[in-house]
Parts: sequence; structure tokens; C-alpha cells
Amino acid sequence: MKIVQCNQLTKIFGKHKALDNLSFSISEQKITGLIGRNGAGKTTLLKILAGFHHKSAGDIKVLGEQPFNNLKVAANMIFVDDKMTFPAALRLGDIIESASKFYPNWDDGLAIGLFDYFGLNADQSHQNLSKGMKSTFNLIIGIASRCPLTILDEPTTGMDAAVRKDFYRAMLKDYLAHPRTMILSSHLLNEIEDLIEDVLLIREGQLCLHMPVDELKEYAVGLTGSSQQLEVYLGGRDTFYRETIGTDTTYVVVYNNLTEAELAKLKSEGIKISAVSTNDICVYLTQKNKGGIDDVFNRS
Repeated sequence: MKIVQCNQLTKIFGKHKALDNLSFSISEQKITGLIGRNGAGKTTLLKILAGFHHKSAGDIKVLGEQPFNNLKVAANMIFVDDKMTFPAALRLGDIIESASKFYPNWDDGLAIGLFDYFGLNADQSHQNLSKGMKSTFNLIIGIASRCPLTILDEPTTGMDAAVRKDFYRAMLKDYLAHPRTMILSSHLLNEIEDLIEDVLLIREGQLCLHMPVDELKEYAVGLTGSSQQLEVYLGGRDTFYRETIGTDTTYVVVYNNLTEAELAKLKSEGIKISAVSTNDICVYLTQKNKGGIDDVFNRS
């Protein structure tokens, strides 16, 4: 079953096109990482999926329904980000108690266990928490609610590395025990690579790629060698990153479609072949210039 289906989804704010003919689908019981640079349209997309924003054009279905102001979608979804607000009169303990009555799949034992583990105080007010502690509390609500569709928009904002690591492990353990559809947005793929199953990469509101993480790991290969040799080899071959090292060495990233014969020839000519991390692939695919910051200095 497709939990999310988007066909040429477009969202325009004034003169700015935040989403541009975006088409993809997400199956049930899968963790998808929504990756993109700041301003790529991640939050806009997630808020449309959650029913907070109306589309400008295209088609969208969430749980088989149009999500905007839809009670079915709202009842089966939770949206977690660093801007979650709760009534100022309620203490954290009150919010936990209220959530247990609101979400049908709520796990009180898990919520209390995480609450105690991360050192939260039931008498504290949400609005008085630090940024990191707010994110911690919000994620407890997000995980313990066990909604069929759980949307997490940069959920670890303000957390230190140790807390982020603990939360990712908690999310994975609970997901394995109670599968549901989760969409986790981030601009740091390396932090969530072991947690997610699929990568949905967007750039300036458009789809760059959507594939399993395992396939992304084999998506590209790096070549390092003499600039002259690489120029001869590359010819018209498409590259999506190029960097000059020293005076006569070049590093390029190309699609991993090299034949065994090509690999053998490259090695015989002294060209080093290396793997490219998934995080670097996403960075290279979403940058405007194939040489990155080096392009600024190469203009002169």
C-alpha cells in the first residue's frame, strides 16, 4: 500500500516556487530519509503531507486521502519539529498524560522510560525548556504515539551528539518492534544512514533521486589521478563533482557504471578508484557548481 503519493506536486508562495512538479510515492512500514539543503523545500513538503498547507498544483494522496484539513489524516499522523507548541498551563507530566488519551497506539511505558532516561522533570513547563530539551521531549511524544504516519522534521535540533545517537537507536528499536511509516528529514545523511531504508533527495523543490540506501552506496565512484589522463578518459562522460588537487592531480566523481575492462584500464594507468560516501553523493548532487567552493577561486 502507498501511504504517500505525489504527482507533479507544486507549491508556490508569492513569486517563490517552493516545490516544483515533485512526483514520488512512499510505501507503508518504511523509514524514508528526506534529504536536502536548507531551503530545498523539505519542510514545505512535509507540511503539505501533514495537511497544514494546501498544494498549489498537482495531485497528492496521504493514506489514500487529500491531506489538507482531513480528519482521517490528522488522526493517523503526528508531525514533530522544533516548533511544536503545547498549552502553557500544562506541565510536561500533564502533556504526557493528555497524549496517552489522544493517541490510540500510545505506549505509556515507553514514554515514561524515555522521559526518565533523558532526565526530564514532570513539573517543568515546555516553553521554559532549552532548545535541545524541547526537541528531546517532542521526540518522546513522536515515538511513543506510534502513529501510522510519523513525520519528523529535523527533529534533533539543539541536541548534542550523544543524545541524538540515543534517540536514533530508540527510534530504530521501536520501529522494528512496531513498524509504521516514518519520514525523517535531515541535511545530515551520515547521521541517519543506518536508520533509514530509502533516501528521497530534493534540490530547489525538485526531485534529485529516490532510492534505497543500499543502492545509493553504489551510485557513484571517485577517480583520482593525473589531470591530463582523466581528461582523456572522461571525454564527454558526465561528472557531478570535480576537484583539483595540487598542480596536476584531479579528483572526479562519476556515475558507477564503469565496466570491468574500464576499471582494469584505469588501474593500469595509475588512476585510483575509491568509494564515495552517501552523504558526499547527496552534497555533490545538490550543489550548484560541480567544483564546489573551488569554482570561486578558479575564475581568476
